[in-house]
Amino acid sequence: MYVVGTAGHVDHGKSTLVHALTGINPDRLREEQEREMTIDLGFAWLTLPDGMEIGIVDVPGHRDFIENMLAGVGGIDAALLVVAADEGVMPQTVEHLAILDLLGVKAGVVALTKADLAESEEWLELVAADVSDVLGNTVLKGAPVVPVSAHTGVGLNALVHALQETLKHVPSRPDQGFPRLPVDRVFTISGFGTIVTGTLTGGCFEVGQEVEIMPQGLRARVRGLQVHKRKVERALPGSRVAMNLSGISKAELRRGDVISLPGRLHPTLLIDVQLRYLPAILRSGSGPQVAPLRHNTQLKFFSGTAETMARVRLLGQEELAPGETGWAQLQLREAIPLVKGDRFIVRIPSPPATVGGGIVVDPHPGRRYRRFQPGVIARLETLVQGSPAEVLLQALERSGPVTIGELIANTGLGEAAPEALTQLLAEGKMVALTATPVADRLPPAGQLVAADSWWRALRERLTGELSAYHQKFPLRAGMSREALRSGLRLETRIFNAALERASAEGLIVEESALVRLASHTVRLNAEQRRQADELLARFRREPYVTPSFKESAAAVGEEVLGVLIGQGELIRVSADVLFLPETYREIVSRIRAHMAREGSITLAQVRDMLNTSRKYAQAILEHLDEIGVTRRVGDERILLQR
Repeated sequence: MYVVGTAGHVDHGKSTLVHALTGINPDRLREEQEREMTIDLGFAWLTLPDGMEIGIVDVPGHRDFIENMLAGVGGIDAALLVVAADEGVMPQTVEHLAILDLLGVKAGVVALTKADLAESEEWLELVAADVSDVLGNTVLKGAPVVPVSAHTGVGLNALVHALQETLKHVPSRPDQGFPRLPVDRVFTISGFGTIVTGTLTGGCFEVGQEVEIMPQGLRARVRGLQVHKRKVERALPGSRVAMNLSGISKAELRRGDVISLPGRLHPTLLIDVQLRYLPAILRSGSGPQVAPLRHNTQLKFFSGTAETMARVRLLGQEELAPGETGWAQLQLREAIPLVKGDRFIVRIPSPPATVGGGIVVDPHPGRRYRRFQPGVIARLETLVQGSPAEVLLQALERSGPVTIGELIANTGLGEAAPEALTQLLAEGKMVALTATPVADRLPPAGQLVAADSWWRALRERLTGELSAYHQKFPLRAGMSREALRSGLRLETRIFNAALERASAEGLIVEESALVRLASHTVRLNAEQRRQADELLARFRREPYVTPSFKESAAAVGEEVLGVLIGQGELIRVSADVLFLPETYREIVSRIRAHMAREGSITLAQVRDMLNTSRKYAQAILEHLDEIGVTRRVGDERILLQR
């Protein structure tokens, strides 16, 4: 499941577009509807043509509400950048693009809204070209630009398909066993109590779990979970979640809190960061301002849905010039629960503008550093890259399954890679998808590997797909490989390798083109067995003039008949002719014996031998031709297999 966030200038039609796409009005506040302007975060969801469901976070575009916007885009997988065709790129368009870049949102689609207001097709093309030029040096370089009109509906289907195609290349959120839900809304519902919402990352939550709310350290229990207003027992990473909490009141919670498992998160007031300072400070009305960021500057800090003031302690330089990246310690005014790798944004408070952002390198450094210490800088450089094993695992979690060779090439670790790969395999953090590797021996370069978190998530999806199929079709031997591959949305080579590992682990059984859970067995219930036994009795009473396939299906149903054929209680020799297995063996034996004596056999001879009709004699002879026992020569059959 993915979450898409809107971005763009005020009054460019973000909320109207979301409403047109989903049928859900994301402007939930009365003031928003009266002013026709988004003030706070709005939420909606959409099912794409391929069946994938996505959440949509609609954010404010007005400069006065940029900080509300930041609370919504921290957990998105892709951006829906909205640019009005009658105005083109505006100040908040550029600022939102910078924010997406700083947060590492590398996928997106541009909706060129209000296309119906464009003066001409040529004007639309000019605006689209201008937008593409602006995107050229941003994180959304090369993103599709789709002209749309929320009022006429023109372009909406094309936009949906562009979103679908873009999300195909976005890795799903891994289950790392460390769930975090940054809270973006808190409210109550009569009869249910306290509800919080947010975008879940890092792991799963289940109904009944005890959770901890940070930074307060409060405990609560998950009373219920909803994803897109549907009750679920388990919420997965990457989903928009509404969580009903018991044992805690609304007054004790606020936007910016983070819900996790007890003991997993620890708030911090001091963090080491890699800070990127934007080339231009965007100040509405005065144009770009170019000024260095000085040591001890106070900025507003935003990460996830949390915000606080922070003092910037530059560690390797007196000031940070526009466009530069440097090392810093941020002293936070309020404690925030952060982990290594979290992204953040910083803004100047007055006049308000986004000036930079970066990555949390160490959320718990433990002490304030003296500035200009080479050892401190070296430590931070190592931390931001991580150990070779950490670098490999992070790359693997981002990419999904790849070959050993591809993984080494992607990370550029060179000679450090083999030892790190062996370590990851030994620790169970990386799995080989085909053959189980030999202990202490690195798999070959062409071996497909995946992060253990990816494999655990796929096992769950695989089990879920097959369980649902077995429940729906309990009398079928299994699900077709292609239907399963389509349901899991895997490319063929990864799907085949994953099935090989699942089979080796005893999770599934592959039979011909079918796949089933190892625990699945086809069993007829008492009534089905009674009907089947009655049908088989008819076959025994008239073994050579048997009920047709159609008659048999009418007697027991096609599913039960399929079980009888699949389990060998009936042999199907043609589209319409069935025999008992003992009758089939007897017929084949008698035909073989006749041909061995006489050299050949005719259809009439088979008919007379069995005292049956031409239909049955022809069916059995054509069946024997097909399986290579006999061959037709004129009106006779000769024996090929003795």
